[in-house]
Amino acid sequence: MKIAEIFRSLQGEGKNQGKPCLFIRLAGCNLRCHWCDTPASLTGGMEMSLDAVLEQVWRTNPPYVCITGGEPLLQADELEPLLASLHKRGTAIDIETNGTIDFTRFQPHASICMDVKCPSSGEVSYPGFLAKIRPEDSVKFVVNDEEDCRYALDIMKTHPVKGEVFFSPVFGTDYKPIVKFVLTNNLPVRFQIQLHKILGVQ
Repeated sequence: MKIAEIFRSLQGEGKNQGKPCLFIRLAGCNLRCHWCDTPASLTGGMEMSLDAVLEQVWRTNPPYVCITGGEPLLQADELEPLLASLHKRGTAIDIETNGTIDFTRFQPHASICMDVKCPSSGEVSYPGFLAKIRPEDSVKFVVNDEEDCRYALDIMKTHPVKGEVFFSPVFGTDYKPIVKFVLTNNLPVRFQIQLHKILGVQ
């Protein structure tokens, strides 16, 4: 599989924010979001076998692994045996995905964190996948302004979500209007600033 990097850091967002985590970042993406924070992972990557990836993982024997990208589900066939091996060892697994590829085949092994792309990203997710989100999964809207917030609200009204929903401001944007929107509309979401950007870690 094409691997951009494997590294340890703190989880910067989602349900496990702040937890030490081993990240397996897969290379390649089918979107080009305007505010992408990992542009180096959009292409390229190093070809690694399953055994080579697992050897690197087991060096730290992490209790928690996050599979991210790029868009990791583009390498679905290679990803599945990796998830099975991690799951067999009792490793907790999150998969971060951009909401354009069906993730249900991976749910027996992992918690899904699905992005829903808002207008400021310049891209579009498939909101129909929100019906497949379980209570143990989550959904993230990266929002830049009130237009993004209104789009997210419309999606939430038309596609109810069983998992936790996060509003995550684009790093460096003005947070106050977004906070005001959440409070004014009494949204059932968790406002979450990107911790990894604040701490200056990956």
